[in-house]
Amino acid sequence: MRTVVTDAQTTPYVVDLTPQEFRRRLFEALAIYVEAMGYPRGTEHSRAPMWTEHLHRPGWRAVGAMVPNSDKTQPDTLVAVAYGYHGAHHQWWHQQVRDGLRRAGHSTQHVDATLGDYFELTELHVLPSAQGHGLGGRLCRRLLDGVRAHSVMLSTPEVAQEDNRAWRLYRRLGFEDVLRHFTFAGDRRPFAVLGRRLPLDGPVA
Repeated sequence: MRTVVTDAQTTPYVVDLTPQEFRRRLFEALAIYVEAMGYPRGTEHSRAPMWTEHLHRPGWRAVGAMVPNSDKTQPDTLVAVAYGYHGAHHQWWHQQVRDGLRRAGHSTQHVDATLGDYFELTELHVLPSAQGHGLGGRLCRRLLDGVRAHSVMLSTPEVAQEDNRAWRLYRRLGFEDVLRHFTFAGDRRPFAVLGRRLPLDGPVA
């Protein structure tokens, strides 16, 4: 496990990531994802093609948090990453959530309204050693600033009593339940689908 010290000289700063920078740092970002989610090492290799394909989706954007490198000849260290894009009916996540809402008994009108115009916050991950400094909120606000969609939606693993940093962040940002205890195809864990209207309130980091 990597250790990131965040003192006065190494305070993380948040930046927009261009598609070129995202590609260049892809496996650095995937390593954060694997560590933050507790997945087995090697998972990043199976996720890399999907993350690369997402780059081509309408409205794609990404942000990252960097820690300055004391060696100025080396690039700064990525310690957190978030990205997303505009949701669409042909996308796997959209189809899964649509099916889940239907099976939960929601009307076609409700389903269509919920999934009509949204930005999917696909990934938001902070290295465990860099957590507790407000990076998740800063990344989320930066990522969603200026997004032209009616709402933002995401999925996150269910946690007892919603007792982890991710859940507390999403609730602070005003995310509400869309679908609870939903199982995506290929994953046995129950997930919650959360959403809220845009824009977010408050300052952007």
